[in-house]
Amino acid sequence: MTQNPSPTVLDGMASRMGNVPGRWGWLAAAIWLFYLSQPLSHIAERQHGVVEVLGFLTVFLFAASYLAFFGLMRQSAANGLLPRWQRIVYLLVMLTLCLLMIPTAGQTALTGLVYISSVTMMLMDLRFAVTIVGLLLAAAEISMRVVPGWTDDGSYGFAIFLGALAVFGMRRAIQRSIELSAARKDMAELAVQEERNRFARDLHDILGHSLTVITVKAELAGKLIEANPGRAAAEVADVESLARAALADVRAAVAGYRELSLAGELVSARAALQAAAIKADLPTTVDEVPEANRELFAWVVREGITNVVRHSGAKRCTIRITATQIEVLDDGKGPTPGGGASGHGLIGLRERADAAGASLQVGQNSGGGFRLAVKAGAVRMAS
Repeated sequence: MTQNPSPTVLDGMASRMGNVPGRWGWLAAAIWLFYLSQPLSHIAERQHGVVEVLGFLTVFLFAASYLAFFGLMRQSAANGLLPRWQRIVYLLVMLTLCLLMIPTAGQTALTGLVYISSVTMMLMDLRFAVTIVGLLLAAAEISMRVVPGWTDDGSYGFAIFLGALAVFGMRRAIQRSIELSAARKDMAELAVQEERNRFARDLHDILGHSLTVITVKAELAGKLIEANPGRAAAEVADVESLARAALADVRAAVAGYRELSLAGELVSARAALQAAAIKADLPTTVDEVPEANRELFAWVVREGITNVVRHSGAKRCTIRITATQIEVLDDGKGPTPGGGASGHGLIGLRERADAAGASLQVGQNSGGGFRLAVKAGAVRMAS
């Protein structure tokens, strides 16, 4: 079954479960029944009898069928869309009651066509509704010209057109509301996905660095356990301390808040390089680095040292820091063929740099080995 190109009022209500018209919402619609006073007045002017009583009854049944539409709105919003054939039957019932008013109400019974055209615009898809409204408009104009005793004042045709036009505006508003709700839902899903990616990236950065250092220290402790038990015990103690720190970082990440310290990352980097028997040439102060750049630079230190310890095979590692730039250099094997920022860690670091308005560079160190650099952008420098 194909979807309607222009949603009806019932479609809009059903697509947003919970936005069901209030139990007494029909009272607002009942105000428009005032115009049925015309056929009622015309019937009341006749000599009272059984026919006139039936006329009054027909008008009241027609009014009840109009108000019943708002019950259909509640049912549709709560239980799903009504089948098309049921909507057509409902409109045929209203049209039949309108025709039954003619013997007693005369020309004023055409007032019912205004209600029918409005309900049609609400119930049916746009193309079908416009066709029906056109037929009702033509029927009203023709009947006023051909039925003896009826006058052609054009008011009924104009009222049918205005009623249908007003409901068309309502349809457009509902369509825009549905599209806006769908867009908001898509944006919320994208935000959730982005948060999942951020969380996965943080866990990768935290555990990747910590477990790398733990592995190196555990291997060193295994080698020293016989030759130097005291040193091995110290390395095992460091492993325990690193494991506890990693656990604390994971808990902080799960709690949704974790701020890296550039000075703290440099201290951790020195310990990791020492454990991997890599000579460290690191800055002793970060005072010249603006506060706005420190967290990003801390991530660069963490990711850079993780890669040096894990992949480089280097003997020496150097970190250079200025107010707007940080470099992590080693004398190891250098970048893999093809270069570029590959791997989850470097991809995550590039995303952080982009978000901070900074540029990331990955490539060959001028003296051989690997170079990882991040330069803060103009926004960062200004801050």
